[in-house]
Amino acid sequence: MNVDKSLTQWVEIDAAAFRHNVAEFRTRLGQTELMPVVKSNAYGHGLLLIARLAESLAINWLGVNSVEEGILLRQAGFQQKILVLGYVSLAQAKLAVEYDLRVVVYNLENIRALAQAASRQKKKVYLHLKVETGTNRQGIPIKMIGKIWQEIKKHPELVLEGLSSHFANIEDTTDDYYPKYQLENFHQAIDWFRQRNINIPLRHMSCSAASILFPETHFELARVGIGLYGLWPSKETMVSCRLRGKEALRLKPVLSWRARVAQVKNVARGAYVGYGCTYRTTRPTRLAVIPVGYYDGYDRSLSNAAYVLIRGKRAPVRGRVCMNFFMVDVTDIPEVKLEDQVTLIGKDGRDKITADQLATLAGTINYEIVSRINPSIPRVIVD
Repeated sequence: MNVDKSLTQWVEIDAAAFRHNVAEFRTRLGQTELMPVVKSNAYGHGLLLIARLAESLAINWLGVNSVEEGILLRQAGFQQKILVLGYVSLAQAKLAVEYDLRVVVYNLENIRALAQAASRQKKKVYLHLKVETGTNRQGIPIKMIGKIWQEIKKHPELVLEGLSSHFANIEDTTDDYYPKYQLENFHQAIDWFRQRNINIPLRHMSCSAASILFPETHFELARVGIGLYGLWPSKETMVSCRLRGKEALRLKPVLSWRARVAQVKNVARGAYVGYGCTYRTTRPTRLAVIPVGYYDGYDRSLSNAAYVLIRGKRAPVRGRVCMNFFMVDVTDIPEVKLEDQVTLIGKDGRDKITADQLATLAGTINYEIVSRINPSIPRVIVD
């Protein structure tokens, strides 16, 4: 692949890997419709690029966090059903209606604001009621459903299209006690509407892990995020999959992060490298300066811990990661020269660096590693 030589760093998006992952989840989900979650710049992969790939696969739904993300998609010409999973402020109600965004609701005030905006614009707005089943984040207690439903019924502009919830502990353990407890609570909410002959077309609770492990959570719609990008939600999810005798999905990472060497320099034995003098050379050393830093999303905790790949070989990070630069030791890769390609995440030759490996070094999760890659860094489709 030929990358613009003017780029000092870029993110490659493997279209074939994304298509493969979608096919894997569609096989696992069967008749359940797939909603790719593209919030937070599609987990760092590029909102518009991923939405375009999803559109090419005849995917009808997109899940975003904010009204702003939904508007970006609409202004780019996307016609899919877009569900705002995060909070829609009272003042944003009119924008949500104007741009035909579906909205997750759990406050009476927001429901009234959406009804007022829809009435003024003479439009319908589709609501997805989120019920609290045990995560204690967004959502209403099941005992409040009646009160919420009475408010929705007052407004002909409002359509209750969906009922949703979210798992708290489906990724972090191989014990399925708490997911089953939450699923039972969700069924109580479903039964509340069923007993009153109120039809809600879409029920959704599945995330990536639930989609993989628990077919009973699939219902009519599944919200799949990290898995579509080729990353497992956790090691526990993979272990749980095997313990249950399920065939593991063959997920392929979609994202690679590259840069170019900005300088090559020789420093003496005993020289300090970087801020705080946290690293001191033990031999005459050849350093490569990489024009990437914590502003770009390369975590400062990777200082003196991580490595990059140059010419297929490992070059360890030396000294602290700076705001816009970090340094690596290329003494044992003598052929390195100015503007050579550097791999921060991805494959180079026979070796690779994964988001999971960096997450382990940084004491975090793969979600954070990829989603924090600065949105201003160019995303390039590789197919």
